[in-house]
Amino acid sequence: MPINLEANLPTLEQLPNTYLVSLAHYSAISLCGEEQSKYLQGQVTCDVTTSTEHSLLIGAHCNAKGKVFSAFRLLNRNAAHLLIQPKASIESSITELKKFGVFAKVEITETDELSIFALVGKNAVKLLQDSFSRIPDSLNPVVQSGSTTLVYIAGKQARYLLIDATTTLESILANINLPIYNTPVWDLLEINEGFVQLSNENSGEYVPQMLNLQAINGISFTKGCYLGQETVARMQYLGKNKKALFSLAATTNEPLSPDEVIEKQLGENWRKAGDILTSYQSDDGCCYLQAVLGSDTDETTLLRLKSQPEIKVTIQPLPYPLITE
Repeated sequence: MPINLEANLPTLEQLPNTYLVSLAHYSAISLCGEEQSKYLQGQVTCDVTTSTEHSLLIGAHCNAKGKVFSAFRLLNRNAAHLLIQPKASIESSITELKKFGVFAKVEITETDELSIFALVGKNAVKLLQDSFSRIPDSLNPVVQSGSTTLVYIAGKQARYLLIDATTTLESILANINLPIYNTPVWDLLEINEGFVQLSNENSGEYVPQMLNLQAINGISFTKGCYLGQETVARMQYLGKNKKALFSLAATTNEPLSPDEVIEKQLGENWRKAGDILTSYQSDDGCCYLQAVLGSDTDETTLLRLKSQPEIKVTIQPLPYPLITE
């Protein structure tokens, strides 16, 4: 039975107590084989050697200059490492992984056969308990219940991912019987939680610290060498990073320009403050923005949209301390 998605785009405050979200714009890079862990350890910022069947790691895949191809959540399913991320960042990342993977005993593919949905809200735990024999929590963020992989994501509000074949998830979601929102609502939640959303256009533009990955345990500074590690370490220990990821808000009924820029006031003039990575605009004009700005930006900084200079932009709180050094 096809899944019917809610057509409206609510604000955070307008979302119901409990709801589902389709992550149709998400997929995963799968690595399996005899040397899957050894190979991936030399490619990404997180310590793959600590990954278990119940763990959830955050990490980034960088180029040789330390610029991020993709930011992901790493989990294990059916003996394979899965790097869960937006489809928009997969192309550049998987191309580079395959380029070096030819020298290792590892098979690297995109998991086209899997679908991902999120369950969010106050009644999420009860609903999961009604449908599954085991559910994840903060101690065991990933569990396998039958063929379905369940993932607990901590934050301002706990979220649970359901990963399985499309037909299996359709049956499960029919039993849960909640409104299912379209993919932009997941982007809204990620903006609110301060988890970077990279597209193909901004892949390879920022070092991990500019995307706050050091603030959410997405970088191991003790694991040893990996691609781009020298640049990442230099940023950490020499205090070279001058940028950070911010969650912002504005109100406008005009659609945002695809190449929208955030400006800040300097004296009587306005100058570019940073670039928007992703945005969400509700039906009633509430805009939520994720942008990379100067790390010295704070609540006293006056910000606006370049294409709509009358629209002021405000900084929203993140669920973690902003560590810039």
